[in-house]
Amino acid sequence: MRLAEGIQKQIEIYRLMTGAQRLCIGFELYETAIAICHAGIKRPYPDWAEREIKAELVTRLRDAATRQAVTE
Repeated sequence: MRLAEGIQKQIEIYRLMTGAQRLCIGFELYETAIAICHAGIKRPYPDWAEREIKAELVTRLRDAATRQAVTE
C-alpha cells in the first residue's frame, strides 16, 4: 500500500468513528506527544527534578503555540 492509499484508508476509518472515538484518539496523540517531549527534555538533563522538566515542557509548548500563532 502506498502512502496516499494508506492516508485515504485512515480517513475512511476515521469517518466511520463516532466523534467521541475521534476525540479519544486526539487525547491519546496529545498524551503521546507530551511523553515524547518529556523524554526529549529528560535525556540531556537526567538530573533535573520533575518540576524542572515540567516547567521546561510548558515553556516549549507555549513557545510552539506562540510561533504557530505568529505564522498564521
